Amino acid sequence: MQPVDMDMTCNVSPASTSSQQTELPGGAEQQTMRVYLRVRPFSKEELSDKEDQGCVVIENNQTVTLKAPKGSATMKSSEKGIGTSLHKFSFSQIFGQDMTQSELYEDTVKSQMSDFLDGKNALIFSYGVTNAGKTYTIQGTPKEPGILPRVLDATFHYIGGRLYDGMDLKPYLRNDAQYLDPDQVKQERSAKASILASVKDECDPTRASGRLPSSSTRFSFSLSYNQTVFASDPTEAGSGQFALWVAFFEIYNECVYDLLQPSFCSKSKKRAALRVCGDGAGNAYVKDLRWINIQTLGEASKLLQFGNKNRSAAATKMNQSSSRSHSIFTMKLLKIDGSAIKRISEFSLCDLAGSERCNKTKTFGERLKEAGNINNSLLILGKCISALRNHQTDRMKGSYVPFRESKLTKLFQAVFCGKGKASMIVNINQCASNYDETLHVMKFSAVAKQVVQVIPDKSLESPTPCLVDRDGKPLRKGVIDSQGLESYLSEELLDEEDEADMSLLPEDDLVNIVESLRTKLLAEQKRNLVQEIEIRKEMGDAMLQQLMESEDLRMQMAEQKERNQEKLEDTFEMYKDAIKEHAYQCAVNNLDDYIPLEEFIAEQEKVEALKRKVSELDTLTSSVGQELSADPTVDQSCQTPPSKATEAAGEDRCKRLYKEKCAVEKMCEDKERLIVSLEKRLMALSETLKKVRDGFLEKSADLEVLQTKWDDQTKSMDDILRQNVERDREIASLKAELAKHSQKSAVQPKTKRGLLANIGEAVTSPRNSSPGRKLRKPVKTAHN
Repeated sequence: MQPVDMDMTCNVSPASTSSQQTELPGGAEQQTMRVYLRVRPFSKEELSDKEDQGCVVIENNQTVTLKAPKGSATMKSSEKGIGTSLHKFSFSQIFGQDMTQSELYEDTVKSQMSDFLDGKNALIFSYGVTNAGKTYTIQGTPKEPGILPRVLDATFHYIGGRLYDGMDLKPYLRNDAQYLDPDQVKQERSAKASILASVKDECDPTRASGRLPSSSTRFSFSLSYNQTVFASDPTEAGSGQFALWVAFFEIYNECVYDLLQPSFCSKSKKRAALRVCGDGAGNAYVKDLRWINIQTLGEASKLLQFGNKNRSAAATKMNQSSSRSHSIFTMKLLKIDGSAIKRISEFSLCDLAGSERCNKTKTFGERLKEAGNINNSLLILGKCISALRNHQTDRMKGSYVPFRESKLTKLFQAVFCGKGKASMIVNINQCASNYDETLHVMKFSAVAKQVVQVIPDKSLESPTPCLVDRDGKPLRKGVIDSQGLESYLSEELLDEEDEADMSLLPEDDLVNIVESLRTKLLAEQKRNLVQEIEIRKEMGDAMLQQLMESEDLRMQMAEQKERNQEKLEDTFEMYKDAIKEHAYQCAVNNLDDYIPLEEFIAEQEKVEALKRKVSELDTLTSSVGQELSADPTVDQSCQTPPSKATEAAGEDRCKRLYKEKCAVEKMCEDKERLIVSLEKRLMALSETLKKVRDGFLEKSADLEVLQTKWDDQTKSMDDILRQNVERDREIASLKAELAKHSQKSAVQPKTKRGLLANIGEAVTSPRNSSPGRKLRKPVKTAHN
């Protein structure tokens, strides 16, 4: 079940919660499943271990709050922000640790007890973790009897002096009764006496804890009942007699075992597992289950004690007497009017084994296997309850209810589907170490409380039971009922797992059945042959149509492939051009002052020319300086004195050359700065081009991946074409086989043989014609 971190209280007023019933058209009754909560008190060991941490808080008689203790998985999840540490739940009624067994019975079981005595079916099952007090609630102790002893006492109190002394009317299948002859009655009395005699008078201290007392032959309590509560019709209550039959069995490791079989007392013999069968009307029952007729409350006490000794129990770390199986105690009350049975009602009390975690119970080996089966059956029970709730909340969406996945849910499927009232008693303990398991149980109970049971009208729910003879043949006023006979054959003789015994039928009926089955067999074979031919023809037409569609699809895909290739190439070229253009535009946009390449080269040439001119001027200046600085030792007389005009012209020329030099140097510096800025821009442009190239390479890689995918699709298309060719061959072979089969479609008449020799072929089902389903040859004459 999924965790539900919300308030699980039901929106029902306290005044109407106790009833929760509505009347539907046609006399049907609708009510939610009643779910009760019982809180077990702490033991001395639990108090010494500081298990009392206030985890369970009872708000009122219908609401309880769970608070996660420190260290629990729920608290750790809430600290991480997952879920919450507080959970609130509502129940039909909550019983605290001070409630007595008598108060529990009065408030929970008494209404269903009235329905049981009025001819309706009822089911009560206890649910909870291990060591929560489930067995104590159902069976109780010598001083505080549980629900089961009180139900038995109330039943005998209601019957009073109207008890049917004979044992010749016994429950049969699920809702029918069987008439026993004197020999069978004698066998029933002998089996009952052997069981009662095997019960010792001494109390077994090892099984007394949580069990009924073995020292008492009757229950040591006395209760006063108001008889008006149990009799819905006073005139009917005083008429007729009653016969009470009980059965006690367990479901251990998904196997059903009878707890009232005397052979179980011998440890050397292996117990025989029983099968769960259906009666053809949607009701499950345990085949070969022993039913015991009880006349007194003391006999019921001994039978319960005998069954408890045979029940599977073992000690774990959390419980010294832990139930390792689901025990079911069933009572059937037959109301007899003369020689006719007016009604049969059933009351089942199921003590479910507790769910447990192996790391806490310290189970291993056989105990670990038992725990796995217990948890699995409880899980399936939870799935069924959830599926029923989901189906009722959303009727448009059909949900599968896995009743058949477990023996427990299969047995009680009819009750959950409306053929009786079911209620659940949830048992919990308040220990902090079991908080997470307790929370899981409470969430399950919250889902169960939302299940709505639709109980049909009494007249529709409980028709007159069918009475069968000692061999199980339906009877109606002393003669064989043909309709009941057909139902009997469909339910018993043609059971899936049992071989049919035709010797139970009269010879005339056997002949009629054989002829009828032969006619049905031939008709079924002819119908199957025609259906097979039609199916083969439809398959051939469908395959041919599929091949034609596959060929059209192949041609379309080939054309599409060519178009896609051309489109891909064009797109690739366009994409490359676009990348180049985009890279160029990005480079241009990143530059502040864009200079074309031709102008840049011309400027470089001008700079070189200016540099050459500057070098020439430097050379000329240096030569002039050398001429002016002549040797002072030279004789002045020998030299021609320069004229003033010549000196002035030289000075002007030097000044002019100096100015030109300064201008040229300034121009050179400007050009050098321009060159540096252009070099920086060229570096930035190179980086941009590098990024564009990387992006182009990535896009090229993506294109290669796309090309690879396209190649893979081409290969898969080729595989499909090859498969189509193979299917063509298969169709051709199927057509040939169909032609051969059409020639042999005529049914060949079988040679007639003796009647008894053809019985095996005549009753063989057309759907299951294996040699293992042959009928046994009659070995004795039929009883009329």
